[in-house]
Amino acid sequence: MSAGMTHDDDSDMQTIEQGADRMNATETIAEDGSRAVSRPEYVDFDVEDFPGGLLSCLEAILMVVDRPIDAEELAHALALEAGQVERALRELKAQYDGDSGNNIRSRGFELRHSARGWQLANRAVYEPVVSAFVADGQVSRLSQAALEALAIVAYKQPITRAQIAAIRGVNSDGVVRVLSVRGLIAEQGTDPDSRAALLVTTGLFLEKMGLDSLDRLPALAPFLPQESDVLDEAE
Repeated sequence: MSAGMTHDDDSDMQTIEQGADRMNATETIAEDGSRAVSRPEYVDFDVEDFPGGLLSCLEAILMVVDRPIDAEELAHALALEAGQVERALRELKAQYDGDSGNNIRSRGFELRHSARGWQLANRAVYEPVVSAFVADGQVSRLSQAALEALAIVAYKQPITRAQIAAIRGVNSDGVVRVLSVRGLIAEQGTDPDSRAALLVTTGLFLEKMGLDSLDRLPALAPFLPQESDVLDEAE
């Protein structure tokens, strides 16, 4: 306690600080007595206000992450108690696994749980089917989606799968896999923040493009819309 401050003054200061903390984060006590994750300042929604509620919100996130993610991290993002998120994840897993006894089919993908967390993945039993599709793609032209993803990697590299998905607005794991199998992109290092694999173009990409280096990539400016056109569309 500093000189000139009484015990009452110190108590008042602590009360003010605690009040400020409560304004910046909402914290509740779960039914099992544990503390719920504090609500981040950027969370201004309730998951139950979305169609499908918590389950659908989790699916939307799981579709764009490119690494296992644990319940605590998801709970923090959604401002929920970790136990509630864990139960919802297990419910999703059960839905995808199906129930042969009640004639409910399993999905071609699963919600896989490992020591690192939860992640959507193709079921191993369907590997021959997926391999046949990817191999067939090697003798065909790249799809529009694959070309979009390739362009994003070329101009934004190094870049993670999640960042590609965020730019395109859809999950891009499939097209990234095709580009990797074709040898046009490859993993090189990891992102220091998310620990996700970073993707870059390969020497084969430069060869196919007829370029000596990435510095020879054509500028994007001529292909971008004029500012006046953007303003006209906005109006």
